[in-house]
Amino acid sequence: MTSATTKSLGILRLDRFLPAGTVAADPPDGSILHASTFEFPTISEVVVGAGVERVVKGDIGLEPAFIAAANRLVARGAVVIATTCGFAVRHQKALSRAVSVPVVTSSLLLLPLLLRQLPQQAKIAILTYDSTHCSEDLFDLEHEDDRRRIVVGGIEGGKFWHDELKSPPPPVDVHSIEEDVAACIQRLRDSEPDIALILFECAAFPSISASIRRLTKLPLYDITDLCRMTMAAVTLG
Repeated sequence: MTSATTKSLGILRLDRFLPAGTVAADPPDGSILHASTFEFPTISEVVVGAGVERVVKGDIGLEPAFIAAANRLVARGAVVIATTCGFAVRHQKALSRAVSVPVVTSSLLLLPLLLRQLPQQAKIAILTYDSTHCSEDLFDLEHEDDRRRIVVGGIEGGKFWHDELKSPPPPVDVHSIEEDVAACIQRLRDSEPDIALILFECAAFPSISASIRRLTKLPLYDITDLCRMTMAAVTLG
């Protein structure tokens, strides 16, 4: 068990609505919740009531539950707060105001930095759990020129999308995620040849980051990259 004095990454987990006494399935390798993903300790708290559908659709009523869970993590020794859903970026400002440690709710926070790594004509493909709800207001990009460089593709309608809406959801099917994401990227690249970088919104996607990098030969960022960078900035040795 992680002690309260250990500097840990605190992870806000969505509510899986598991029946009492049910043991959650092991997270897939590479995911934000897998014990071997990071070289530093992690702790987590469930955001009570925060099911996938409510978070993806932006239910503002969940904000108190997110803040309460974040405060519990800080009390347990979290020095950075992250989440298991990129759509939680809607609660970024509220969480940052509520706790005294850095908050990185979503890989989408990387967008301004990533855009400036690339030539002006290059585009970024955001791969998301549900593109119908991944709108420009989540990107927080001030300039229209920057917004035009963003291409969004989602896996809505696929097996993982349907599985996550079940209560409780079944164990994550990594193979189905990989198939759906690879097909979506191919469609995007066929229509947008200037795509030069991929950003995974979904916190379930890091389990396939390595295979998608090999497939596309493109730079790819996900929430685990942002977590590592932020933890490196606030911890010593």
